[in-house]
Amino acid sequence: MKVDPVTHRAWLRPDRLFVVFKYSVFLLLTLNGWFFYREDATAAPLLFEHGVNWGNFIEAYSATVDTVAWLVLLWLFELETAVISDERLRGGLKWVLTAVRTVCYLFIISAFWGYLGNWLQVTGLEPFTVADACNLVGSGLSWIDTLDEYPPIDAAACLGLQGQELVRIGGTHIIGTTQAATDIGRLALVDVINSADWLLVVFFLEAEVLLQLWDRLGPRITRTFTAVKVVLYSVLLGAAVYWGIEGDFLDFWDAFLWLVAFVFIELNIFQWQAEVEEERAHGHGPGLEGQS
Repeated sequence: MKVDPVTHRAWLRPDRLFVVFKYSVFLLLTLNGWFFYREDATAAPLLFEHGVNWGNFIEAYSATVDTVAWLVLLWLFELETAVISDERLRGGLKWVLTAVRTVCYLFIISAFWGYLGNWLQVTGLEPFTVADACNLVGSGLSWIDTLDEYPPIDAAACLGLQGQELVRIGGTHIIGTTQAATDIGRLALVDVINSADWLLVVFFLEAEVLLQLWDRLGPRITRTFTAVKVVLYSVLLGAAVYWGIEGDFLDFWDAFLWLVAFVFIELNIFQWQAEVEEERAHGHGPGLEGQS
């Protein structure tokens, strides 16, 4: 089968490759949502021995809920800043997008409280004493491997627990060394910080989008927002690095992909602002064509 060289070159245009790369990142983030669900589904029965119900669902599945809500929010930002033109971002469509966004934020805020609850739970420790840790094999107890990973105690695990100072996560059948408990406490705290930081990021992004639509986004405000977001993104990068060193690969990989995804959103906004300035310079009015 022959390939049309003109068509082939068209697909290799930088703008086409950019779009393919961007949406590939979005797809990988969607796949990560499935991995987080599997982790939550494995850890939830161990952390909530009386079962998961509507009262503790957000806490039990905080990573899953958070990821799904963020994915929807990411697509909303993409639509508003790169797909839908400004004149269409008004009236009924704008109200629909606002309603969906509001629901997403409610879930994201709930997920933040879920992360906070999880941190409080895994740091609620009590002493655990046993003469021979290998007697715990087959007892139904689990041990702390890393955050959200609590496999049953087996012959190999008992050797690592033997002779160590042990603690139990209060209200569970999960035990571990004091060092392992400290490590997951720190990882859970980074989850809280990361979640709060992302809420601040989208607060400034929302303000930037609204001010752009209202034609109120001047150079001074843009510089201020940029400076604040540099600090916020630096904290997120620090969290990703910490997960890469102390956590597992999925946490690091997911954090890295989210940073890349929101770099795309920032580029969308930058291009949007440039188009608005160009239209204003040609006397076409503020942002009537919107985004390309």
